Amino acid sequence: MGKIIVSENVTLDGVVQDPTGEEGFALGGWFTHFTGADREEWSAIEYAEARDAAALLLGRRTYEWFAARWAARPGDWADRLRELPKYVVASAALDGPDWNHVEVVKGEVVEEVSDMRRRIDGEIVVYGSRELVQALLAHDLVDELRLTTFPYLLGAGERWFDRIGPATRPLRLVATRAIGHTLALHTYRPERDA
Repeated sequence: MGKIIVSENVTLDGVVQDPTGEEGFALGGWFTHFTGADREEWSAIEYAEARDAAALLLGRRTYEWFAARWAARPGDWADRLRELPKYVVASAALDGPDWNHVEVVKGEVVEEVSDMRRRIDGEIVVYGSRELVQALLAHDLVDELRLTTFPYLLGAGERWFDRIGPATRPLRLVATRAIGHTLALHTYRPERDA
């Protein structure tokens, strides 16, 4: 049985909006401020995650962002992302460059993702895809959250957990890891029996 793994970059106050500064958000670009050894260590962790994944699950905008930057990029990490099966939740046609092994998820997302968990053995990794992640969390379909926190307090911007419903969702911290001198990776799993 597959596991849905949400792997996200967030600020200390939970903002995920415009990490690279390309969306025009006044406080965007926070992801681009770290370099050197911290970035190299972060990249090694992300590559290992892609290497261990069985598939990617992405929203349409996140898919288009990744495809535009990774479809023709050289290197082992890019090769791994190209060879992974990619499932894209899209209500409109996909734009941008084609990427290998892409299937558009049609139908009701909760049913489709539940079926995907039964069919795919291994980790199904979700990057970005804020609206998709919120739907998955609201329907208890996330098996693990991996949040890489960046040392910024923006005070404004879209956050991950703004729209997952009023119910309390207890999580258990299963790992914390420092990434260089500035980042931290926190891994949580739902407490489904709590």
